[in-house]
Amino acid sequence: MAPYETDDSAKADEAEDVRAGRRKAARYVVPVTVVGVAAATIGLVPAFAGSGDPDLPKISAQELIEKIAASDVQQVSGTVKISTDLGLPDLGGLESSLGSGGAGKPSGSDGGSTAEPSSKLMELASGTHTVRVAADGPDKQKLSLLDKASEYSVIRNGDEVWAYDSKSNEVFHTTGAADGKERKHDEEKDQKKGQESGKGLPEDAPATPQKLAEEALKAVNDTTSVTVDGTAQVAGRDAYKLLIKPKESGSTVGAVSIAVDAKTGLPLKFTLTPASGGAAVVDAGFTQVDFAKPSASTFDFTPPKGAKVTEGDKLKDQGKHAKQEKPARSGEDRGKGLEGGGPKTIGEGWSTIAEFDMGGKGVPSGDNAGNGAVDGFLNSLGDKVSGKFGSGTVFKTRLINVLITDDGKAYAGAVTKDALVKAANAAK
Repeated sequence: MAPYETDDSAKADEAEDVRAGRRKAARYVVPVTVVGVAAATIGLVPAFAGSGDPDLPKISAQELIEKIAASDVQQVSGTVKISTDLGLPDLGGLESSLGSGGAGKPSGSDGGSTAEPSSKLMELASGTHTVRVAADGPDKQKLSLLDKASEYSVIRNGDEVWAYDSKSNEVFHTTGAADGKERKHDEEKDQKKGQESGKGLPEDAPATPQKLAEEALKAVNDTTSVTVDGTAQVAGRDAYKLLIKPKESGSTVGAVSIAVDAKTGLPLKFTLTPASGGAAVVDAGFTQVDFAKPSASTFDFTPPKGAKVTEGDKLKDQGKHAKQEKPARSGEDRGKGLEGGGPKTIGEGWSTIAEFDMGGKGVPSGDNAGNGAVDGFLNSLGDKVSGKFGSGTVFKTRLINVLITDDGKAYAGAVTKDALVKAANAAK
């Protein structure tokens, strides 16, 4: 059934309750740079779903958000299909290089490993993938990225984390995986330093509808309409559909739809569609799900014979030692110019734009990069623009756009090209 909205007095009455539910939902974390930028601040508009297929009891958007926040599913296993279409050209394997932090360096170079999670899971940022997941509480988790001829798995069992890439027959191992409050403290501490904690499973991997939905619900405010948009069946489960849409213009986000399990409150499917229309930018949903306790052997791992094993703890120690001995790189020098150690923000809600100072240097254009492959890649993404700010290039996707000016400023957000140029002009 089509959602309907109540009058203004009802909105005011529910505001406080929404904020309470929001605080509970805020404990969740996720992804994905894409969703982190897109799902800025979201406001609640009461609405109800009562009819449809399946036929479920009426529930308000506020109650559905609270149901998600209260969900405490500890044991789950299943298969998730993830499709991401940012409109990027074929990167030819650049995802792993970008994820490893090397400029064109393949994963595993400089003593690293192709099985290191933060680089390998970057593959989820494009294309269609099948992921098998399993969890038995916060200390036992497994995620497997399935390919036609290979499989990549990350397993956490207690304080140990193993990652295995069957294609390269490489293993990545680390110990001391934090849990609960300790992990949250480590992440907050490392975020201030601009580093990854390296403990436990990667929290920013867009691996499940739950993770994606949690990110979207963290910032509930008044810049978005949130309604219940009927019901659906996902992976054989009855679910409510929560629909999130920006109220303001200028955003590249059209809508976010979250299918929420009617019984457990677990998000089963997440779909983000762009304002420009067409296929979803992100579509992640369970195709099979089971809430029974997974077998204990699911989380066991022994390195296969002949596999190369990289100890992550040793790499971290080597990295700290190298950092102490080496002088600061130019990128680190430029980082010192960021106010408060991070970007400034312009605007609010879905139209929020992050402003970075790149130290007075822009990027090479596709015309003068001096490399055919780089030329083609940059030209496929970039549009030349100019204004009061000077000139620059807008690098575009179907969701996130970035303006880099020739004098070294960068403006990024889930907003249109015109919005970026307007922000750059206003900053002058």
